[in-house]
Amino acid sequence: MTEQKPTIVLVHGAFAESASWSGVVERLQARSFDVVAAANPLRSLPGDAAYVRDVIASIDGPVVLVGHSYGGMVITEAAAGSDTVAALVYVCAFAPDHDESAFGLSTKFPGGTLGEALTAYPVSTGGNELAIRPDAFHHQFAADVSPAQAALMCATQRPVTELALTAGLPTDTPAWQSIPSWFVFSDQDLNIPVELHRYLADRAGAKGTREMRGASHALSVSEPDAVTASILDAVNAVAA
Repeated sequence: MTEQKPTIVLVHGAFAESASWSGVVERLQARSFDVVAAANPLRSLPGDAAYVRDVIASIDGPVVLVGHSYGGMVITEAAAGSDTVAALVYVCAFAPDHDESAFGLSTKFPGGTLGEALTAYPVSTGGNELAIRPDAFHHQFAADVSPAQAALMCATQRPVTELALTAGLPTDTPAWQSIPSWFVFSDQDLNIPVELHRYLADRAGAKGTREMRGASHALSVSEPDAVTASILDAVNAVAA
């Protein structure tokens, strides 16, 4: 429990960027919350988590940490052992256990079609970088937004390294084991099957879940009210 109003830290996932949280940020700021939409590097799971830990360390007071998609991998690692993070919110996100990877979890249940939509190319630092093809982005990632908005999101997507998506969670003690968590997800998510979302929420002992009918993977863009409501549920619970 905390008496100080928490700062909300939002961590985007692969094929997105910080502005994907804009609708959620607007709603939280309207309620006088301090909000940080962190720029997830999407280079490696340990490195991305270290960056988010640096963001958290720069904040005075408690934090509610929110992750979308691969961002769930990052917040699970970044908040492990933290005495600053008061709650976790998973938004169409992975909530891995030790040594589980984003790619590995995504194939645990049928229904995901992300692999068919990706293009890969080598990068000078080694390995491959992955992005969603323009011809597939709207259907695969954000089917419930307008074509014009999907085109903008596609053009501004941040590619992710294959290494980041295939690396297992390093920590032996994932943050959701000790920090209360909330889950909000879509039943038409083509990146992470809804059966996996349900499984992860149940395994984490989620304090609350929201399942959005007909929504896409891009939930923070298409359903900012629902995402904000789940974040406020977490805030209110830890402040009670």
